[in-house]
Amino acid sequence: MNNRMRELREAQGWSQGELAERLEVSRQTINALETGKYDPSLPLAFRIARLFGHSIESLFIPED
Repeated sequence: MNNRMRELREAQGWSQGELAERLEVSRQTINALETGKYDPSLPLAFRIARLFGHSIESLFIPED
């Protein structure tokens, strides 16, 4: 699954560590999400979408 997390995080001027703190996950989790090595749980996807003010569908793009 592709996502826009890096783009949105950088637009806010946040490091991976800062985003991790805001979402109450590890920095390694943020890195894995941004590189597509990990798909978030539904509760985490909702927290990410809420934090950035976007819908889940606009943040996470399924691979065809």
